[in-house]
Amino acid sequence: MTNRGRPTNVAVLGSTGSVGRQTLDVLALMADQFQVVALAAGANERLLAMQARRFQPSLIALDAPFASEHDLPGEMMTGAAGLMAAATHPAADIVVVATSGHAAIDPTFAAIRAGKTVVLANKETIVCAGELLMPLARDQGVEIRPADSEHSAVWQCLGASPARPIARLIITASGGPFRRASRAALAMVTPEAALAHPTWSMGSKITIDSATMMNKGLEIIEAHWLFDIPYQQIDVLVHPESIVHSLVEFVDGSLLAQLGVPDMKLPIQYALTGPERWPNPWPRLSLAAVGALHFEPPDEDRFPALALARQAGEAGNTYPTVLSTADDVAVNAFLSGKMRFLEIPDVISRTLDRHRATSPLSRDSIAEADSWARRVSAEIVAQLVG
Repeated sequence: MTNRGRPTNVAVLGSTGSVGRQTLDVLALMADQFQVVALAAGANERLLAMQARRFQPSLIALDAPFASEHDLPGEMMTGAAGLMAAATHPAADIVVVATSGHAAIDPTFAAIRAGKTVVLANKETIVCAGELLMPLARDQGVEIRPADSEHSAVWQCLGASPARPIARLIITASGGPFRRASRAALAMVTPEAALAHPTWSMGSKITIDSATMMNKGLEIIEAHWLFDIPYQQIDVLVHPESIVHSLVEFVDGSLLAQLGVPDMKLPIQYALTGPERWPNPWPRLSLAAVGALHFEPPDEDRFPALALARQAGEAGNTYPTVLSTADDVAVNAFLSGKMRFLEIPDVISRTLDRHRATSPLSRDSIAEADSWARRVSAEIVAQLVG
């Protein structure tokens, strides 16, 4: 993926978030081969300014207006226009989409239309718009590279078998902090307990999604679109050590798996350099030190979000958007102390039950479904609180 005559130019959207910061850590180690040309962030002006001084991009974009004067390199932009400018930066070869939420959808489409290689670390884009995005990428000859560990693992395993005689994709899940908890115990879960993930360090939204297993449901939908695999051939397997990141089962019964320490930097690096593999200084996996690996099926009775996501994915159209939006509203309500942990999937289920897709999928229908689901799920939360 590197241009041997010059550094590969990278734009990072969501540079101040967890994945964005780790992406810049990876790029800093490969500074002789990669040049950061654009940085875009939400509201963390102070960190964005620090990143800009370190990486010297020609474009710096912040969602909100800059509150302070900064002596920074390059052009400074704000709002949606700044995010779009970073996504379509003329010099960028790779656009890393680490912006959170639905705000990443339009910039991702713009990057594809501009012919950029897209490293995708945003779930909502492919969950809500995969039906539109993947055909566009194929038509434009653009590669979509997954940055999350599970889909990176599948991508790496499939690279060893271009004929793709696939029987199943098996996405692993840590099970989160409540893997063994009873429903009675789950009813008492606090936000603080739910944010204490046993193996991964992530943002608060995805950490709660891991605790409910919604993140694995969303990853099923992602895998369907990224790898063009029917839903019935995508399974989830609970693996608490988070060492095996995903597996591919082929038609002859053989399994290929990708293993590594639970660290996002490795899949991020591979998304930037693949199919080449470059050395790095990060800790190596010692299977002898791990000692044993454990696997078990997910319990969908205690964690109904997994089944809800699969059902929304199979329904297609705007149902995945409603799923994603209702989850966002419910998780925020839980984190703010407005409702209980077990009510998160209840809000999602009730919102999905009220939804009716009435037209072919489009960017407009996705936006309308997002707005509708945000309003309806907020009403349901208010009913629960009342």
